[in-house]
Amino acid sequence: MASTLTSPSPPNLSSYLRPPRSLSLTTAFITKHRFLNPPIKPFSPKHRGLTVSASASSSSLQALIFDCDGVILESEHLHRQAYNDAFTNFNVRCPSSSSQPLNWGIEFYDELQNRIGGGKPKMRWYFKENGWPSSTIFETPPSNDEDRAKLIDIIQDWKTERYKEIIKSGTVKPRPGVLRLMDEVKDAGIKLAVCSAATKSSVVLCLENLIGLERFKSLDCFLAGDDVKAKKPDPSIYLTASKKLGVSEKDCLVIEDSVIGLQAATKAGMSCVVTYTSSTADQDFSDAIAVYPDLSNIRFKDLELLLQNLVASK
Repeated sequence: MASTLTSPSPPNLSSYLRPPRSLSLTTAFITKHRFLNPPIKPFSPKHRGLTVSASASSSSLQALIFDCDGVILESEHLHRQAYNDAFTNFNVRCPSSSSQPLNWGIEFYDELQNRIGGGKPKMRWYFKENGWPSSTIFETPPSNDEDRAKLIDIIQDWKTERYKEIIKSGTVKPRPGVLRLMDEVKDAGIKLAVCSAATKSSVVLCLENLIGLERFKSLDCFLAGDDVKAKKPDPSIYLTASKKLGVSEKDCLVIEDSVIGLQAATKAGMSCVVTYTSSTADQDFSDAIAVYPDLSNIRFKDLELLLQNLVASK
């Protein structure tokens, strides 16, 4: 079922953050939530595809780790559609928009998903900022932690099922170069992993439908948001992957699409390549060892050479 909502003008995230007059939007958000450091800065397009910095000491490529959303598939608009369908299904109405069900606009969701990893943390932050909503789940806004957690769990579960329906539709394809690069990595005898902050059931469905059962079963490690206590930009998921793979962090290379994922990788002591999307293109990727629009022209040997040059530049 495609969403038939008529979206209002996308809200401006700055109107929800309410930074002090002396602080910028980004600085205020960082000060409050303490998980983006340094602040996001525009990344000059002239540097796209160039090696820009080093984040690891002497290393050799022994494991390649893919993020899923934004890397294996362009998923932002699919997740936003699924959330808005969930808000409509449960008639979720916040005090700030009580005349109609909550609807996250394109520009707002781009800002939100690039600053807060994971669906439940996104909703929790939004409801704390805009007031807990009424819904068909709770006629009056929940006022205690148990009910608030239940509200978010129910919405997230429904949203996940809706997202699965979209993926199963057969209209979603992997991003350019992903399948070829995965095959090259396995052919080279290098370990291959996928680490996603999304719920396990939705990631499994994405991988089964987009990379195929054979590639999915051949992964040396697969971790989802359910497998770790803290979401990206916390490095837990990558540190856990390193242990499961039996590979030192410095010998792992991560492919991410956003600054949140980049921070998770570098905090884990791993080098990171970024393949940005339209919603992440202007983020600060200066801690990545290379930045590309997609993987269509990137070969496994190119990634090996990147790490070799990184070591040689030390």
